[in-house]
Amino acid sequence: MLALIALPSVLISAALQACAPPLSKLQEVSVPFPGAAPRRFSDRQKDQEQPKAFDPALLEFLVCPLSKKPLRYEASTNELINKELGIAYPIIDGIPNMIPQAARMIDRKAQDEEPKQT
Repeated sequence: MLALIALPSVLISAALQACAPPLSKLQEVSVPFPGAAPRRFSDRQKDQEQPKAFDPALLEFLVCPLSKKPLRYEASTNELINKELGIAYPIIDGIPNMIPQAARMIDRKAQDEEPKQT
């Protein structure tokens, strides 16, 4: 059974002050538009960070949802390419959008010529 210990109020207030954020952080709140939830300064810093990069190791597990064939990662466009069908799936914040409606059509001839020029 849990025993309750009576702590002096001085210790309790000291513990609360140690855990609470500084008052200056609480005052750095902005509202982007009326009715929106307030956003702290630290939230804005997260928005300005670089987008997450795609991990090419995921290619081992990802296949095209339409053809079930492996995909190729194109770093210059940040897309997963299905050369056979001529479609490219976008990668947003490091997460591939594998919904077929989100894919864009690419020129298969241009994709075939690129590796030959290198």
